[in-house]
Amino acid sequence: MIGFIGGSGIYEALPLNDVRTVGVETPYGDPSAPVTVGEFGDTGTEVAFLPRHGPKHQRSPTNLPYRANIYALKELGVERILASNAVGSLREDLPPQTLVVPNQIFDRTKHRTSTFFDEGLVVHMPFADPYCPHMVDHLHESAEQATHAETEKGGTYVCIEGPQYSSRAESEFYRDQGWDVVGMTAIPEAKLAREAEMCYATVAGVTDYDVWKADSEVTLEEVLDNAAENEEAIKETVEHAIETLPEERDCDCGSALAGTVNTPTEAIPDEARERVEPLVGDYL
Repeated sequence: MIGFIGGSGIYEALPLNDVRTVGVETPYGDPSAPVTVGEFGDTGTEVAFLPRHGPKHQRSPTNLPYRANIYALKELGVERILASNAVGSLREDLPPQTLVVPNQIFDRTKHRTSTFFDEGLVVHMPFADPYCPHMVDHLHESAEQATHAETEKGGTYVCIEGPQYSSRAESEFYRDQGWDVVGMTAIPEAKLAREAEMCYATVAGVTDYDVWKADSEVTLEEVLDNAAENEEAIKETVEHAIETLPEERDCDCGSALAGTVNTPTEAIPDEARERVEPLVGDYL
């Protein structure tokens, strides 16, 4: 099963057959919405769709149930996640309506729990390459082949807290660091997907120039207008990616937890072990 997490502007599932809605209970509360599950076209591939902000965009980036979302997809049997994000551009040559498939993240968030393993056991997860490299390649190839949009492979997504946009000083600072796009939802989603041993990559649709550009200042109206323009290209990208995704995973994401558990098994409380059993049980 493949998971698709839709960001701003993506609130409905891809064309699916035999659709069912699944409510998943998790130790971390309810996910953003019940998960829509169905078969994609005639490929035989099952897809689980989850709108990140809820079906009507009711949830703020900081307070999203990230852990519940990833845990729910894991419980359903998802091994690979394709995601989408709306982002601001930090480069003149990445105008609105460009699709970017980043390969790095810089975390500027302050108030989010970014791990499943925060009580009862300690896991130190490598995160040098936050997106699955093979999924990055595949998603970018899909964007180039399936759409007429300008595309960019690689680059750094700086994740800010939100829901406010950047100050001018912050926007200029991000540019001075050489970062490429700015958004509010890559973290902790990417970290949690890695802890759940899922492949994870995102296609980010540029909606604005943040606030660094002299003749442009980001507004909600601009973001929504360009997110709507990006919607079709993002869906075409994800559909092509699902259709052509190799059956086998050719990466290390599926064994990411190997060697990362720092707490002796006998010292892990039963409650903590039960909570994370679907994630790390094979290693205890």
